[in-house]
Amino acid sequence: MLRQILVLGAGKSTAYLLDYLLEKAAEESLHITIADLQPQNIAAHIANHQACSVFGLDIFNIEERQKLVQKATLVISMLPASLHIQVAKDCVSFKKHLVTASYVSDELLGLNKQVKDNKLVFMNEIGLDPGIDHMSAMQVIDSIREKGGKMLLFESFTGGLVAPESDTNLWNYKFTWNPRNVVVAGQGGAAKFIQEGTYKYIPYNKLFRRTEFFNVEGFGRFEGYANRDSLKYREAYGLQDVLTLYRGTMRRVGFSKAWNMLVELGMTDDSYTIENSENMSYRAFTNLFLPYSPTDSVELKLRHYLKIDQDDVMWGKLLELHLFDDTKFITLKNGTPAQILQQILEQSWTLDKDDKDMIVMYHKFGYSLNGENKQIDSNMVALGKNQTHTAMAKTVGLPVAMAALLILNNKIKTYGVQIPITKEVYDPILKELQNFGIVFKEYNTEYKGYNSAKLHS
Repeated sequence: MLRQILVLGAGKSTAYLLDYLLEKAAEESLHITIADLQPQNIAAHIANHQACSVFGLDIFNIEERQKLVQKATLVISMLPASLHIQVAKDCVSFKKHLVTASYVSDELLGLNKQVKDNKLVFMNEIGLDPGIDHMSAMQVIDSIREKGGKMLLFESFTGGLVAPESDTNLWNYKFTWNPRNVVVAGQGGAAKFIQEGTYKYIPYNKLFRRTEFFNVEGFGRFEGYANRDSLKYREAYGLQDVLTLYRGTMRRVGFSKAWNMLVELGMTDDSYTIENSENMSYRAFTNLFLPYSPTDSVELKLRHYLKIDQDDVMWGKLLELHLFDDTKFITLKNGTPAQILQQILEQSWTLDKDDKDMIVMYHKFGYSLNGENKQIDSNMVALGKNQTHTAMAKTVGLPVAMAALLILNNKIKTYGVQIPITKEVYDPILKELQNFGIVFKEYNTEYKGYNSAKLHS
């Protein structure tokens, strides 16, 4: 008998997910139903596959949505995170398993008892970050604990970047994921983490000037800035006593310093709208954030304001974004500065058809074993094929698809609302991901900590 998988949403991150499920359809007795607001955008080789049905669906059409959920054995929601809760409630009502790549919300957690009572698996945070980061981290942390080691330090950084051969701009960056998330990254509260037993807080206006640096063999040097809340993983990872817990985002060296100019100007602000922004030139937009001068040009005012010289590489980066162009115009009505900046950046940073993206993940594990402090560094680099089959789509979509099959095949036996931090989830998925070139390289290295001689002698 065919097992029905309902996939809600067929956006950027679903190319590998759908290919994987359809390749397995015959041997695993699967039928895939894809429901999307714009079904016409689904690739022909997927839409016309004999094991696939495609429906146009407005997710707010409760009757149609519930009809599809009712027919499914398992539901994969690739919708925006805020919409998962509606789907989750349907899955509880009709007793269906659920898989998402998004963070677990408090609302979703509130369904945990009902999910367990109905013997259902609601697997979340099973994409890239969150997802592969959880699984690869817990595999190493568990192996350290099994040897009798005690965790002292855990750092984890992930970046969605552009592959070296497609790295064609001064920012060493192109959008590989939701551009809005990039523009407003770090807003909404101070970044918080713990270093050597001391809590650290970085306010948004300083976030991009406090960076860590990493070398990844074969790919050079990267920098990382802190994510908003590193501490929420203490409980999940069992790291309550750890001295250092720090999670962040990776970029090529120099990106953060340049991005900080846009923050200083106020271009990333999303808290107010600019009246009559439609048809405003990029130059006029830039001038909004600078003092009035009867004589000085916009360029001169900006260089003075940011204290940069015209031969500074930072100046070149701003020129490259056409911020002083009076022939390019904004099309947004009453946009926020952040929305307008996003539109400007999309002109320069969108992947071309043959561009390849790159995912870089870097973990550090510090631990003590038999009275000695040790460290493992672990990194993973995944490269995309093209604009559709991106490394981002691969690293988000494949773990989702693999988890769905493990649940259907009763290999994941723990019920409830959960994230992938147990052996029954991470062992098979990490092993299978290696077949797709998603491989972690581990290095035993000297434990450096931040002040290890004094604290751990």
